[in-house]
Amino acid sequence: MSENTNNIDTIAAVATPSGRGGVGIIRISGPQVPEIATQILGSLPSPFKASHRLFKDDSNQTLDDGVAIYFPAPKSFTGEHVLELQGHGGYIVMDMLLKRCLELGARLAKPGEFSERAFLNDKLDLTQAEAIADLIDSGSEQAVRSALRSLQGDFSKAINSLLTKMIEMRVYVEAALDFPEEEIDFLADQKVLDRLNDIKQQLLDITVKAKQGSILRNGLHLVIIGKPNAGKSSLLNALAGNETAIVTDIAGTTRDVLHESINLDGMPLHLVDTAGLRDSDDPVEKIGIERAWQAVEKADLALLLLDASQAVDKDDYHQEILNKLPKGLVVLKVYNKVDLSDQKAGKQGDEIYISAKHKTGIDALKTELKERMGYQQNSGQNNEDSFIARRRHLHALERTQEYVDNAEAQLVQFNAGELMAEELRLAQDELGMITGKFTSDDLLGEIFSNFCIGK
Repeated sequence: MSENTNNIDTIAAVATPSGRGGVGIIRISGPQVPEIATQILGSLPSPFKASHRLFKDDSNQTLDDGVAIYFPAPKSFTGEHVLELQGHGGYIVMDMLLKRCLELGARLAKPGEFSERAFLNDKLDLTQAEAIADLIDSGSEQAVRSALRSLQGDFSKAINSLLTKMIEMRVYVEAALDFPEEEIDFLADQKVLDRLNDIKQQLLDITVKAKQGSILRNGLHLVIIGKPNAGKSSLLNALAGNETAIVTDIAGTTRDVLHESINLDGMPLHLVDTAGLRDSDDPVEKIGIERAWQAVEKADLALLLLDASQAVDKDDYHQEILNKLPKGLVVLKVYNKVDLSDQKAGKQGDEIYISAKHKTGIDALKTELKERMGYQQNSGQNNEDSFIARRRHLHALERTQEYVDNAEAQLVQFNAGELMAEELRLAQDELGMITGKFTSDDLLGEIFSNFCIGK
């Protein structure tokens, strides 16, 4: 990775939220930290020890009374000299103290710059750095635990273990290509295929855990679709626990897309209620139907709501809708209005039967949704093996899978060792993008610019 010339600067920022609080923290990192500490505190504090100090301005007047902690390089979060000044958490107090740091030669840190320096100085890899922001933004207890696992390196260890196996495979394949006089027919060696299958299985395991972590971070986007008056709005209200959507007996009441977010045992679920999917001459309803299809395109899961009291819904309509849905979109069929039919509420096979009006069968639907989101309960701990993952991680894993599949095809179908080795190299590069071993400055800028200032 190219050297970042900004690392010669000393940076400073308020590391606590703005506003009033009992404690406010100024964080400073860079080569000028010892000099700045001496000017503000009178002397450089002993390393790694919290010391009570008065914070002074250029006239030796006291700005605040607090605690200072000095972390000499390289034994700090950023790998540079770091000073934390813990004072009273008032906006004016923090602003005065920050201005003093800037007067002494520091510059204001950019968003995420402390974490970026930790990454550039090999204190963290990229997945661990991203986990810091995800930990701060976590919206549930399970998300916090998963982010902590990523921060502690669980995700990185899994990726690096897979990288090691892939490198060993490449070494073996390329050695056989480079030394044909040894007469090693690696293409006929079952061990090569066994190793490749082991790589594929480990990649699948990582992908499953990463997808679960992505759901914990971003939530699952569920779109409710079906005929007008099928009870979509009633179902949205039943799941949300409040009267978000207007419900009437008039077909086509919902003309726009309604959004609601709920929490199922710590797992975020983003609900989208749509206009009934049908042909319509009403210009307003047509716009609502267009928006419904747009919501379908963005969904992770489609809940197709059908009328259990109408036999036709079991035949023509739902198949017509299924044929129009995006390829690969997972669909859950739910039959509503069991109170008007002979069906019992609950799960039957792969289908759920409910009465949104009377809220029967809703618990069975919630259980099904949790299972589809990857919810697991084991000794009271949920999602114990998952780690927080981002969209870019999933995309990199998908591309890795494509290259590994191509490598297998080159081995099994074409006996093309050179092309197999190239596919493995491309797969290795994709995995390296996840941890930041191979990455671009543009990607780093995009990632760290989304961090809060002071991290």
